[in-house]
Amino acid sequence: MQVDSQRFSWFQVPEDVKELLILASKTWENTAESEKYMQQALAKAGENFDVLISAYRFFYYKNNFPLALRTVVKVTDKIKASEQFPDNWQQLKPILVKRKEEPQIRLYLNAYAASGLVLAKLGELEQAKEISARVKEIDEKNDFGAGILLDILTRPPEEED
Repeated sequence: MQVDSQRFSWFQVPEDVKELLILASKTWENTAESEKYMQQALAKAGENFDVLISAYRFFYYKNNFPLALRTVVKVTDKIKASEQFPDNWQQLKPILVKRKEEPQIRLYLNAYAASGLVLAKLGELEQAKEISARVKEIDEKNDFGAGILLDILTRPPEEED
């Protein structure tokens, strides 16, 4: 199959990884084949953010929520380690509030909110609510969608007439 990886020059990964990602998208209808390409891209790219985020989206839209969760947690863990974030939420929250406009912190908050969404899909509703509430505390503009998810998760069931 002919692959033109130059079409994605903005994507900061080696050409062979770009080719695998393109093949994963071109074989989307064949889940086993496309997932094989995505796994190969992940193996070659290590913990490259562009590939991790692509893989998260791929697995999410393929309804493979366990792999989507594993992938998005890698993103948050990588940022947490590089930024030396504390484990305690009460210590972390002011750091995130103060730096929430920085690209790395926005990526962290996006990924953290996404983990809440995936946890909800997996039926882990209490964890999903906790994560959504935390992100909502920081995100008054609802840039990360956590407020919407929290509203859905905490809305009382509609009464039948």
